[in-house]
Amino acid sequence: MVHILGVNLPDNHLARFALTKFYGIGHKTAHRLCARLQVHDKCKVKDLSPFQVTSLASFLSAPAREIRENIAHQRMIGSYVGKRHAMHLPVRGQNTQSNAKTAKKLNQLDRY
Repeated sequence: MVHILGVNLPDNHLARFALTKFYGIGHKTAHRLCARLQVHDKCKVKDLSPFQVTSLASFLSAPAREIRENIAHQRMIGSYVGKRHAMHLPVRGQNTQSNAKTAKKLNQLDRY
């Protein structure tokens, strides 16, 4: 079992289907990612070379770092959005009286 960025990828799954275990990556994005990293469509996770695994991890961690930096910048300048992130509340104007449970759970995590 391959462990990349906190996600376990099962050995017997095809690589392009196993990549959908990551939050925000669907079938189409996984197919594009495999093409970009030159992973064959029928390649299983256990058949990936160490170079392919490290390149996959570095490619997936780049947007996460950028998102984290943007949130930290918002918090540092004291904007409304940054304050909402700091309080673990919805940031984009959603209703908080009845349905903010999911946002509170997701905003507590450091994603990726």
